[in-house]
Amino acid sequence: MEYLFQIALIVLPAAAVIFTAVFFMRKTSEREVISMRMELKKERQTFFLPNRVDAYQRAILLMERIHPNSLLMRLMNPGLPCAAFQVKLLEAIREEYEHNIAQQMYISPAGWELVKKAKEETVKIINLAGKQMDATSNAMDLSSKIFEIVAEVGTLPTEIAVEILKKEVQELF
Repeated sequence: MEYLFQIALIVLPAAAVIFTAVFFMRKTSEREVISMRMELKKERQTFFLPNRVDAYQRAILLMERIHPNSLLMRLMNPGLPCAAFQVKLLEAIREEYEHNIAQQMYISPAGWELVKKAKEETVKIINLAGKQMDATSNAMDLSSKIFEIVAEVGTLPTEIAVEILKKEVQELF
């Protein structure tokens, strides 16, 4: 019996020391894990934030460049037949979009969806105007018709997309 008592006097304090050590080591490792996660999050933000801001800038620039008014002013060629000018406008939109398609990686899914819809709506406006032209129409006639449609629409999808993208980028800070 005394033998068991002596073993208990040795084992119980040793167990208490081991338990205490494990407890504090576990707490320390939890703190270290939390600290490492915070540090990784900061590093990720440091790395991705500039890329995200650049992506939003490029998406806004895309919206500005495919805005019907901007397209018409930039690509105007008065001597061009209507159909050829329409194709030129649509090609410019497609090229701008394809040039910036990788930006969706850094932009929110909802933001990129707005960019896509704005592009599609701009294409629809140009095609709608093109359908209303006759065979003898030229680029000036098509431009006038596009300006009429834009005036009827009011706030264009590209303008709405720009405002929402600006709000999203402001939320990053």
